[in-house]
Amino acid sequence: YFIMKSSNLQNIEISQQKGIWSTMPSNERKLNGAFWESSVVYLIFSVQGSGHFQGFARMDSSIGCEKSQDWGSAGFGGVFKVEWIQKESIPFQFAHRLLNPWNDNKKVQ
Repeated sequence: YFIMKSSNLQNIEISQQKGIWSTMPSNERKLNGAFWESSVVYLIFSVQGSGHFQGFARMDSSIGCEKSQDWGSAGFGGVFKVEWIQKESIPFQFAHRLLNPWNDNKKVQ
């Protein structure tokens, strides 16, 4: 799984409505690698500074070259398909026991 931080809630709402997501080009190689090597890749979404997870989705395609105008010209890379599984907001405190072993066992948030 990957934690996907968004600068605003509008981007997450667009993703939930259209079933697509886009990330910074620097993240594309890692996400595509996980998609090609794993049977399932989950993306957990959080708006920066919200103190909540806004839900999670499954990555349904690799990241291509096509870009979307839905996010404006914010420097995002290619678009890929996602299937939203949970669209409800959950406070970080409900996941305080989850630690990330690949990030010095820091809390997942």
